[in-house]
Amino acid sequence: MTLLEGKGLKMVFGDGAGEVVALPGVNLMLSRGETVAVVGASGAGKSTLLHILGGLERPTSGGVWLEGQSLYDMPDAGRTRLRNTALGFVYQFHHLLPEFTAEENVAMPLLIRRLPAGQARQQAAEMLAAVGLEARRSHTPAMLSGGERQRVAIARALVTQPSCVLADEPTGNLDRQTASRVFELFLDRVRNQQCGLVVVTHDPELAQRCDRVISL
Repeated sequence: MTLLEGKGLKMVFGDGAGEVVALPGVNLMLSRGETVAVVGASGAGKSTLLHILGGLERPTSGGVWLEGQSLYDMPDAGRTRLRNTALGFVYQFHHLLPEFTAEENVAMPLLIRRLPAGQARQQAAEMLAAVGLEARRSHTPAMLSGGERQRVAIARALVTQPSCVLADEPTGNLDRQTASRVFELFLDRVRNQQCGLVVVTHDPELAQRCDRVISL
C-alpha cells in the first residue's frame, strides 16, 4: 500500500524572464517500511520537494497524497492536523529549543498533541534511551555534542510514531564518522517502527544505505 505519493510536482518561482523552475514535474511513491534517498546538485530542488511532500509549501502544479488523503485539497487546519499525526521531520540543523532539556525537546510534539505531561516525558525518555541518550535526558542542547543534538532531533521526529519521516540533510553538519553512525541509527529506528522515510542527502555513500535513490 502506498503511504506517500507525489504526482507531477512542479514548482516555479517568479514569472516571465525571471522565472525559475525549481522542480520540473517530479513523481514519487513511498511504501510503509521503505527508505528513499533524494540526491542531486545544490539548487536541484531537493529541499523544495521535501517541503512540498510535507505540506509546508504548495506546488505550482501537481498533488501530494499522504495515507490516501490529498494534502492540498484540504483546509490548512486539516493539513496541519495530518502533519502532526502522520509526519516526523528531521532537519540538517537540529532546531532544538535551547532553554529546554533533551527530554523536554523530545516531549514537545506529544505535548502539542495534548498528551498528559507525565506520559509525554515517559515516552520521550524511552525514545532517548532507544537512540543511546538515556544519560543525557536532563542536558540542554548547549551541553550536548553535535552528534548528540542530532540524535535528540531524530528522537523528537520518531517519538510520535509517525507513518512517514522526512529528513533534510539530517547528518549534513556532522563529521563523516559521526554522520555514518547517526545515519545507521536513524535507519534502524525507522525500520523498527516500519514507517516510510524520504531523506535528502548530498552523501552518495549514505544514500546507498536506503532502499532506493532518486536523483534530481
